[in-house]
This record gives sequence, structure tokens and C-alpha cells, in this order.
Amino acid sequence: MVYSRLGNRFASLTRKLRLMRDKKTFYLYQKGYCPICQESVEFYSEQHWLRDHFFCSSCGSIPRERALMIIVDQYRPNWRDLVVHESSPGGRGVSVKLHRNCPNYTASQYYPDLAPGEYHASGFQCQNLEKMTFSDNSFDLFITQDVMEHIFNPDKAFREIARVLKPGGVHIFTVPIVNKFNASEPRAVRSATTGQIEYLKEAQYHGNPVDAKGSLVTMDWGYDIQQVIMEAAATPTTAIIMDDLDMGIRAEYLDVLVSRKPGPSE
Repeated sequence: MVYSRLGNRFASLTRKLRLMRDKKTFYLYQKGYCPICQESVEFYSEQHWLRDHFFCSSCGSIPRERALMIIVDQYRPNWRDLVVHESSPGGRGVSVKLHRNCPNYTASQYYPDLAPGEYHASGFQCQNLEKMTFSDNSFDLFITQDVMEHIFNPDKAFREIARVLKPGGVHIFTVPIVNKFNASEPRAVRSATTGQIEYLKEAQYHGNPVDAKGSLVTMDWGYDIQQVIMEAAATPTTAIIMDDLDMGIRAEYLDVLVSRKPGPSE
């Protein structure tokens, strides 16, 4: 699995940090406290795009992952005891911490060539967020990290996530809010008649551990995502913006969103 390759990756990061420190080639360097490692670390980046390159010297996490961990700790401090599912986990940061410390943590990826519910050779189960095989009311906590900008039918995905959450459960996730206070805009759609992708804007891809080419960006979200989720899934959603250099949280698009499924008496 992805998690088994972490030792060599972090050793490489440590060597790189040592060389950068010797050569003084940092774009940004800061000593601080990592909310994922829960220890004093060094945060560093050699590039201006901090969102993907402002690393923790210990766990290799990046700013949005550290922001996500803070919100998980705040909203569900007992996450170790909960039933947790993560869609499309990464090989570091929050994903690794949940995998190691939460006995009831499971994870899935989407593989177009596998039927939902089947297992890939990597060990991950195949799940399509638009139509999952999980039973209703299965999870206390659902995690996605930079996934919802790659969904062709986000309304269906938000409804499905709400369906599999237990009453009172939460979906905590990151997604780049690139349109800010402007309306959300689709970048690509799938034709209902042919099934082919129709590009409304120039094709854009984000890195993905499953697909070497990366994942196609289908939506440029604005803060109206909160209204979209409420109308699609009836789960009130809060967007949280953080900036804390001492915790290595500084970059563009660091919003963490929390969608809560109402309980039976609400």
C-alpha cells in the first residue's frame, strides 16, 4: 500500500532539507509545531507555491493537511474512537495519522476499471463517490482532501456522503476555493448521451497517487459551495480559513469545510 513507502520518502525529504539548509536555498523557512506530528519541527519551501511545497521536516505534510488535522481535532477530538472513512487518501499527513491511530479507519480510491466494492492490488477498495456501496449511516467521520473539485456530479457525491454518514456525523474536507466570492463554475462535464467529457475550459489536472497523468479538474468552486451542499444534501456546511505560520499553515486555498448531517431530533 501507499503507506509502506513512507520511510524512504521521509528520509529523502530529511536529506533534502539538510542540503537546502547548507545552501540557504529556502523560499520560506520557519521553525514551529506540526499539528500532525505533534512535535517541534522545521517548515520549509524552496518554491513560492507554498500550498504544495511548504513541507514539515518530520512527516512531510503540507499546509492544507495541517489545517485539516486541526479542524478534525477541534470538531471530533475523539476521532480515534470513531468509524472513519477517507476517500482518495494521500501517502502522508492526515491519511497516515488516521491509518495508524484509528482502528476503525478505512480508505478507498476510485479505479475506473474496477467495479465499486472490489479491491485493487494496492489494498484499497474501489468506491465511486457518486454511487458508493456502503450502507446508510455507516460512518461518524468522512474525510476527503482535494477531491471534490474532480467530481463530475458533485451534487450526487454530496448526497452520497450524507447518506453514509451517521446522524450527527461530519464530512470534513479540503477543496481549493479558487473562485472565492464569485459563483462556482464547471470546467468539464460528462455528456449524458455519449458519456464523453465535454471541456468548458482548458483542461487542468492535479497530481494523483493513482493516475500518473493526474485528476481532471471538473469544478472551480466558490464559497457558494456551502449553498450547493445544503441544497443537494441538506447538510449545513461551514468554511474555515486559517493562517498560522508557527504551525506551517500559510498558502493560498487553505479552506477546510465541515458538513454536518443533522441528528434525528433536528
